[in-house]
Amino acid sequence: MAVEHLDVLIVGAGISGIGAGRYLKTRLPAKRFAILEARGASGGTWDLFRYPGTRSDSDLHTFGYEFKPWRDEEAIASAPRILQYLRETATENGLDPHIRYHHRVRAAAFDSDTARWTVDVERDDSGATTTFTADWIFAAGGYYRYDEGFTPEFVGRDRFEGEIVHPQHWPEDLDYEGKRVVVVGSGATAVTIVPAMAGTAAHVTMLQRTPTYILSLPTKDAIGNALKKYLGPVRGHAWTRRKNIAQQRWIWRFCKRYPERARRLIRWLNAKQLPEGYPVDEHFRPPYDPWDQRLCLVPDGDLFAAIRAGTAEVVTDRIETFTEHGIRLASGRELAADIIVTATGLNVQALGGVTLTVDGAPIDPAQTVAYKGMMLSGVPNFAFIVGYTNSSWTLKVGLLCEHFCLLLKHMDEHGYAICRPEIADPTMPTRPFLDFGAGYIRRVIDQLPRQGDRLPWLTSMSYDTDVRLLRADRVVDPELHFSRAATAPSIGGDRATQGSG
Repeated sequence: MAVEHLDVLIVGAGISGIGAGRYLKTRLPAKRFAILEARGASGGTWDLFRYPGTRSDSDLHTFGYEFKPWRDEEAIASAPRILQYLRETATENGLDPHIRYHHRVRAAAFDSDTARWTVDVERDDSGATTTFTADWIFAAGGYYRYDEGFTPEFVGRDRFEGEIVHPQHWPEDLDYEGKRVVVVGSGATAVTIVPAMAGTAAHVTMLQRTPTYILSLPTKDAIGNALKKYLGPVRGHAWTRRKNIAQQRWIWRFCKRYPERARRLIRWLNAKQLPEGYPVDEHFRPPYDPWDQRLCLVPDGDLFAAIRAGTAEVVTDRIETFTEHGIRLASGRELAADIIVTATGLNVQALGGVTLTVDGAPIDPAQTVAYKGMMLSGVPNFAFIVGYTNSSWTLKVGLLCEHFCLLLKHMDEHGYAICRPEIADPTMPTRPFLDFGAGYIRRVIDQLPRQGDRLPWLTSMSYDTDVRLLRADRVVDPELHFSRAATAPSIGGDRATQGSG
């Protein structure tokens, strides 16, 4: 059987992969590409997670695509609505025929003689294996494992007589009506699940070891809806997007520049929505500064409303052991539970767990440095997407996809077959790729790529900076080397053509 060859092989049919497919389809329509998806459905995160209340924690005017207006009145959207939006995008842009389901990429080997990747793929539906070749690989699967979430070892877990559920593997038939529920965790998943279950469950307790910064924002963007009403959906979406990008950046900069003021402001906002006399500092004052970890969003203050109603509570303590009927805490208190939800985080893996080799030499991602936050030093014809951690993920997806298309166009115009980032200064200091204090990042920080201390090796988390770097800057760069064939000398810093076309 002939091996199928592609110009670009996109890995993942979630929000990043669908976006990448759309940019390729519209900007480089002659390119042959496929989107390989390990699961049996598109949508990534928004199809995988099924726990109560699954929603975005960013507004959809910025979390959605720049090219496809968000038309709903609710800017903070539920997973089914986001999934519908993503699948509409795929259909409207003719991407459905390009998506291959149940195709899990296991390994990819680059050969400089042919300037091609050979990609080994396992069929999850049949167990069969198949092979593709591709000029480029575009890894768009995010950075966490879809097949398992993170659950720490809990002493006495086997003693518990009720049900233990991880949000990433939520049972469709889980009945929690009238049940006592303890949700272990304090991140975005926990603060979503608790108010969604409260009222149906007999009582819900959010058990946290350390508090998290929580902000309440309205589900509906009144200004954005007015702009869409009077300017139309396209222009209204564009102006609302600009407004919200500026708002996100202002909040982040304020928190980083004036952390103590930000602490006091967030505490004041929380206290206004909690019962009088509530121990705010015990349960809602983290020991770290705002935005050292991601702020959690609660739409319309739903978590605070559940606490005021008495259907939910927050307990800050450490787990000593699970018992037959709940959890005993370090303080000696026991929380009774029929169901325990371990909202304890994600398992991160570099590049979707794909094994890479270049000319027979294995690539260890931890030994590479990220170039413009989208390529790896020494690895040819390979791009990846990691969105922002301090604002909407998809803002960076669009910019990276635009830059990727400019790069391919530049190579076509000059007849180049290979593109490889190389660090000019081997003494350049490096640090972790993500300057982020979340536990799921800290657990695997030694397995992820690094970043440098200067552009283009500095991984920007600023939309304004990336607009200049990825949209308006040149594609060519002294540390990005092109060659026409494996035997041709590398050409660094060719400035004959600007990436803006």
